[in-house]
Amino acid sequence: MTHAENGNPQPSVQDVALIVGGGPGISASCARLFAKNGMRVGIAARNPDKAAMLDLETMYGVRRYACDASDPASVDQLFQHFVRDLGSPTLVVHNIDGRVPGIFGKSIIEAEPDMARQTVLNAAFSAFLVGQQAARLMRENTPNANGVRGTIIFTNASAALKGFPSSGAFAMACHAKSGLAESMARELMPQGIHVANVPIDAAIGWTREDGTRAHRRAGQAVDDDMADPDRIAELYLQLHRQHRSTWAFEVVLRPWSEKW
Repeated sequence: MTHAENGNPQPSVQDVALIVGGGPGISASCARLFAKNGMRVGIAARNPDKAAMLDLETMYGVRRYACDASDPASVDQLFQHFVRDLGSPTLVVHNIDGRVPGIFGKSIIEAEPDMARQTVLNAAFSAFLVGQQAARLMRENTPNANGVRGTIIFTNASAALKGFPSSGAFAMACHAKSGLAESMARELMPQGIHVANVPIDAAIGWTREDGTRAHRRAGQAVDDDMADPDRIAELYLQLHRQHRSTWAFEVVLRPWSEKW
């Protein structure tokens, strides 16, 4: 049996992690960290041939999967293939923002209904589908040395905490995801499955090829004014390793300089 740095007991069998939502930010950071910690890791996205995902496969042995997480059949197939290849998951991260490009900054009067519907499907409904499949499998897992069958983590946004102007569709989706996570936590935590909701009140500044950290809309990170996805991944690993006597459900992350 191995032990985490904080002294909490870790499972005697190898952890198996699935990250749904593939990109160069939080998902890539999680995949790298989980693999470095000895987990078997898979990552899923609508386009699994993104450069970031190819790099994860080449450098860390991460399995790549194609999945439209808003489609029940696609999610079912993803989990079937994942279990066949790597085994039943002990850690599942749902990391999908869900906003369609045309919905950004649209007032309630201007917002296109189809775009609003797709945002909810991409963010909240996909979280339901992924969470449902993860729960079905994890409840059959043998409890580890900590008595835990698995961990499900939902990445969320500050829109889960407050509805900003001209962001109705996203606020609706994020609040729905929070409600889902809370319901799942109350249902599954007594069964040994840790569920956590992580609203991130920040731009995510991931490291580019030139070594700088930047965000597509917010520009370059200065004085740690953006969330570092590597640090977010560290928190996710910590959540997975928490002792069940002190499980955290909701952890809100924001940079030291964020106005809130």
